[in-house]
Amino acid sequence: MAATDVDIFSNEEKRSLSLGGHVGFDSLPDQLVSKSVTQGFCFNILCVGETGIGKSTLMNTLFNTTFENEEASHYQNAVYLRPRTYDLQESNVHLKLTIVDSVGFGDQINKDESYKPIVDYIDTQFENYLQEELKIKRSLFNYHDTRIHICLYFIAPTGHSLKSLDLVTMKKLDSKVNIIPIIAKADTISKSELHKFKIKIMSELVSNGVQIYQFPTDDEAVTEINSSMNAHLPFAVVGSVEEVKVGNKTVRARQYPWGVVQVENESHCDFVKLREMLIRVNMEDLREQTHTRHYELYRRCKLEEMGFKDTDPDSQPFSLQETYEAKRKEFLGDLQKKEEEMRQMFVSKVKETEAELKEKERELHDKFEQLKRMHQEEKRKVEEKRRDLEEEMNAFNRRKVAAETLSLSQPLKKDKDKKN
Repeated sequence: MAATDVDIFSNEEKRSLSLGGHVGFDSLPDQLVSKSVTQGFCFNILCVGETGIGKSTLMNTLFNTTFENEEASHYQNAVYLRPRTYDLQESNVHLKLTIVDSVGFGDQINKDESYKPIVDYIDTQFENYLQEELKIKRSLFNYHDTRIHICLYFIAPTGHSLKSLDLVTMKKLDSKVNIIPIIAKADTISKSELHKFKIKIMSELVSNGVQIYQFPTDDEAVTEINSSMNAHLPFAVVGSVEEVKVGNKTVRARQYPWGVVQVENESHCDFVKLREMLIRVNMEDLREQTHTRHYELYRRCKLEEMGFKDTDPDSQPFSLQETYEAKRKEFLGDLQKKEEEMRQMFVSKVKETEAELKEKERELHDKFEQLKRMHQEEKRKVEEKRRDLEEEMNAFNRRKVAAETLSLSQPLKKDKDKKN
């Protein structure tokens, strides 16, 4: 079917019809719920904050359990991400929960690049999902999705303002992940200071263009509660797994000499608000935002880098096959060009090597001829010395023979003289 025919059908006005009786597709929501419960859910949380600020304690408090925890020192040479995955079950709902801890964040003297390992980790999870999506034989229905759905950014309760590290990191992350800033250990500052600190934080985030996650207000069922909770950001939380008896009931709290700070008492901290917004109301929206907004942005940028696009310069639809053929031709052209360049480079290298070998051969030949001449000269000199020595030996022998003849003739002469 031609593209124009498809456009005609797509632009055709849809008509509403009434049914003559019950059909049954009103059970689709129930089918979807049943299928989702059977498959289970996954949720991935990234905790970013300085060492010792209470990230692990808050996670234990949020999910009312005790996760594996390794005490991190303040002497890490660099920031690294430590993911841990757990299988949780509540009623008949299974949740595959991954908690990613930023170990060593903010502990280095030079903090300029502390955010890079976090950004790289998030991009790696996007890339893994994209590679699975682009496979010919995909298995997304049972693929373990490790994309980060929420980043809980822990802010130190200084009561003054955000650190430059906090602003830079959140600015680098806001286009890649949903960010909820939280003030950790909120029981260390007074209520009046906390209120001013919240206003200061939000003012700095707005002035620096940092986009944090806003609870959605387009669904009438949650519009009121999400609107009110947006006004409470950032949440000031206290975490504790210790149980303290207050009156006639046992609650999770922190015991101090001057009193008790109850974790689930909304007049003491915002822990209940955070749990309500993060888990009980907006968990699915966080998952959806990760896929439709942050992942789609990453996917679009990556495909555009690879040369894929939706329209050609004339704003006409650009098919995937045409894009593939164009990229294939471009790749083959580049390949031939590089092959020719490599061939030319190889030929030039061979010529250079041949010239060098010939030069070396000529030098060796000259050196051989020089050594040959030196050898012949030495041989000539040796021959001359041999001849001189032979002549000296001959002369010596002649003198020796003459001397011996003379010595023999003298005794004979003396005997003749005596006889006479």
